[in-house]
Amino acid sequence: MRVLAAMSGGVDSAVAAARAVEAGHDVTGVHLALSKNPQTYRTGARGCCTIEDSRDARRAADVIGIPFYVWDMAERFHEDVVEDFYSEYAAGRTPNPCLRCNEKIKFAAVLDRAMALGFDAVATGHYARKGEDGLLRRAVDPGKDQSYVLAVLTPAQLAHSMFPLGDTPKDQVRVEAETRGLAVARKPDSHDICFIADGDTAGFLKNRLGSATGDIVDRATGEVLGSHDGSHQFTVGQRHGLGLKRPAADGRPRYVLSITPVDNRVEVGPREALRVDRIRTGAPVWLAEERTGTFEAEIQLRAHGEVYPATVTAEDGGLTARLHRPAFGVAAGQALVVYDPDAAQGDAVLASGTIDASASSETESLEAAGV
Repeated sequence: MRVLAAMSGGVDSAVAAARAVEAGHDVTGVHLALSKNPQTYRTGARGCCTIEDSRDARRAADVIGIPFYVWDMAERFHEDVVEDFYSEYAAGRTPNPCLRCNEKIKFAAVLDRAMALGFDAVATGHYARKGEDGLLRRAVDPGKDQSYVLAVLTPAQLAHSMFPLGDTPKDQVRVEAETRGLAVARKPDSHDICFIADGDTAGFLKNRLGSATGDIVDRATGEVLGSHDGSHQFTVGQRHGLGLKRPAADGRPRYVLSITPVDNRVEVGPREALRVDRIRTGAPVWLAEERTGTFEAEIQLRAHGEVYPATVTAEDGGLTARLHRPAFGVAAGQALVVYDPDAAQGDAVLASGTIDASASSETESLEAAGV
């Protein structure tokens, strides 16, 4: 097959490209330029898709012996990922930009262009597997599994995707990179959000969305505890950075419980108030055969997060999950990913959906929570 290898400049994508060559495919490497001014994004080891990464990707392609190109995706990335990030926070939601990048850039824009150029598939360094049935499944290395952030792929996109590293633990990938003579073998993994140069998410949002004084309120008593200069600087479940000078009466820490952009209000309270056991999403993306009605499954609410057994109902254009044990700090805008436990081949991704609302059956209904 003709395979386009997306090379970020890290060890994972370099080894994935090398394995695709070793498997007998006709491989071409491509690095995605995601910023018109790369200096505004991260540099160095903490980065992703930086100038240094582009150079590292090119050197890896030379060692592997494959053609290499740089594709300018800056405008598309800004529109589909960065602008989405702004708008979600402005609406009081908490987005996952890496998930959005996979959805809109790596497996939409890139795959579309690859197909138009006559390639058969796109290979990436994500830690996930495709089963014999073609379904997306967890990687064998649970600590690196990235099926959660890939759960936004459509079945058609998945059919033209390759994940050569899904069956290998990360430490073995680094050893293999050294054996292959790849200079990125010991390069640190990227962290944080690539388009926020200094890692200051609140400052980044403030520069774009501005400041607006609002109240920080105790949910239980209605007492105004303090003020802030923009509700978009908070996320549900946040503990630090609240700027409250007076501790709670019981001495326990307070957490952000809800954000209301309309009146710029942030409600806080104890951790127990973050407890939820019901979650509703918008329209799901089905990676497996679409299901209707109610079925048992497992759900994940964060990348590398805890897995919860749940009763899932597909109805009214969305998913409702009733968790068998509670979760804490679930924010609208995050992704809910539904898995089908399979002891034989490993957990398979059934569907994903963006969370619209969550609630505790002990305190409120989903409708009262905002849906």
